[in-house]
Amino acid sequence: MPPRRIELLAPAKTADIGIAAIDHGADAVYIGGAAFGARAGAGNAIEDIALLTAHAHRYHARVLLTLNTLLRNDELARARRLAWQAYEAGVDALIVQDMGLLELELPPLALHASTQCDIRDAAHARFLQDAGFSRLVLARELSLDEVLEIAAATHCELEYFIHGALCVAFSGQCYISHAQTGRSANRGECSQACRLPYDLADSEGRILARGQHLLSLKDNNQSAHLAELAAAGVTSFKIEGRYKDMAYVKNIVAHYRRLFDAIIEGPDDIERPYERASSGHCTYSFVPQAEKTFNRAYTDYFIHGRQHGIEAFASPAFAGEPLGKVARIDEPKRRFFDLASPAALANGDGLAWFDAEGPLTGLRINRLEPAPGGVRIYPATGVPAALRIGTLVSRNHDHAFMRLLEKASATRRIRIAMRIEFDATGGTLTLADEDGISARARLEAAAEPARDTERAAGEIRRHLAKLGDTIFSTGEIELAGTPPFLPAAALNALRREAVAKLDAARLAAHLRPPRATPAEPPPVFPQDALTYLHNVLNDQARAFYEHHGVKVIEPAFESGARRGEATLMITRHCLRYSFGLCPKETRGARPEPMKLIHGKETLMLTFDCKQCVMKVSGQAA
Repeated sequence: MPPRRIELLAPAKTADIGIAAIDHGADAVYIGGAAFGARAGAGNAIEDIALLTAHAHRYHARVLLTLNTLLRNDELARARRLAWQAYEAGVDALIVQDMGLLELELPPLALHASTQCDIRDAAHARFLQDAGFSRLVLARELSLDEVLEIAAATHCELEYFIHGALCVAFSGQCYISHAQTGRSANRGECSQACRLPYDLADSEGRILARGQHLLSLKDNNQSAHLAELAAAGVTSFKIEGRYKDMAYVKNIVAHYRRLFDAIIEGPDDIERPYERASSGHCTYSFVPQAEKTFNRAYTDYFIHGRQHGIEAFASPAFAGEPLGKVARIDEPKRRFFDLASPAALANGDGLAWFDAEGPLTGLRINRLEPAPGGVRIYPATGVPAALRIGTLVSRNHDHAFMRLLEKASATRRIRIAMRIEFDATGGTLTLADEDGISARARLEAAAEPARDTERAAGEIRRHLAKLGDTIFSTGEIELAGTPPFLPAAALNALRREAVAKLDAARLAAHLRPPRATPAEPPPVFPQDALTYLHNVLNDQARAFYEHHGVKVIEPAFESGARRGEATLMITRHCLRYSFGLCPKETRGARPEPMKLIHGKETLMLTFDCKQCVMKVSGQAA
């Protein structure tokens, strides 16, 4: 069986970040266009996306466009135009949520079903595959067993989130933001109500928690489970973060590139089951460390079932790497404090801690001195009053590490073999890369016999190996025939011509994946009646579901048709479980309702213990 390709998929807020992701080892990037991406603040002009695709395709890496918001009737034509512009710019696939798009004349691009499609079971996954999707972006909360079930029921590509922020709700089914602010998460404008502080009250009104971020989760990190996911059938491994900055993307992509390379290369004595989805190998000027850039601490979520410790109740901010405790404070002047830590700190580092009242706070180091058992820290404006002896301090900005990421921090090279054949009128140089793509260039020159053939051969190899800032690195250089004397300028020109031709040949050889053909007869949707949870906002989406056997269709929440009390979120995160009140774990506990209170807003919590989910309800309008 030939090796199966596995893809490392990175986010790109901008084309420049996308290019950096490719340079640091991504096999593909996903990016938003001018509109209709699920991150409204991360749009890009088509001209910039074209620059990104040109760079990516040199490595046979792919660029995916996020066209994954719900669309009103008056937006469909514009969305269709954007899809065609993306096709002309070289984009490889479209990520889609709104089924209305499938009723339009789209370009011949592969379609990926967005995570907003809420793909949590095999029946839904099989339907989307048969409806014409080439790839399914699976729900974040799926366990490994659930991934295996979907893989067994489908043959299309499966994509799984392996890193970054976790959306606490079932994706595509969170309406809190729209209900409270009019900003729809399904239209890329989420207000992130899940990161707010809440009070938690039980069914009798007793307060169980105050001012905690009770819907906020730690960040996803599947570093330890990549081989399991690949074996389960996952094709594409997705890093979340289209709002993340350049440093974050460089660091996290490089971190996972190293892990995947180790899986792909494997032990030398076994057949390798996987191969990279793009070309070239990376070298870095830094050591990737996932903990150094933004995170809310890490969890592997539900991959092996429900577990405690997925929550980030204390703060949705970046607390950083724990360093040690405050051992001494300069009283009463409070000019400095001593930190009992062996860590190597530097001026400009950012420190953070939770003060006695709970909020995360911090400072930047202005000056450092050695201290007994650690280091003495001088903040620019003195020691804050909230910092006390015994407080655990973390570093959430490593100044030296971030400085490394501000510079050019990776090179990605495709190894090529060179063969030059000499004849009476010059020589022919052939380049062949790791993908079997080749190019030739001819040097016409009088073949003057070299006085020292060994030295001439060395000079020829030296000049041919000067690949400089190209995307190639030198492999074997073969000289066929007796090496003549050739001027350095002629050799350099020959090499440049051959490299340019190989670069062009690689671009010409890049193949965009084809659009999948929908099954005939059209597959029947697993349900014949849809509620607002299925997000039908336009007439074309309605026509799509009717075409696939649905009889009753309620309009999307964003239509404004729903009034009064409504379910605004469904999640596997359960506050009864988090607080030790799960009826399955605690004798005498009952799944009674609870309340979340933030200012004037109150959300009702109910618990479906059979499905093991929590429902969050509030006023629809």
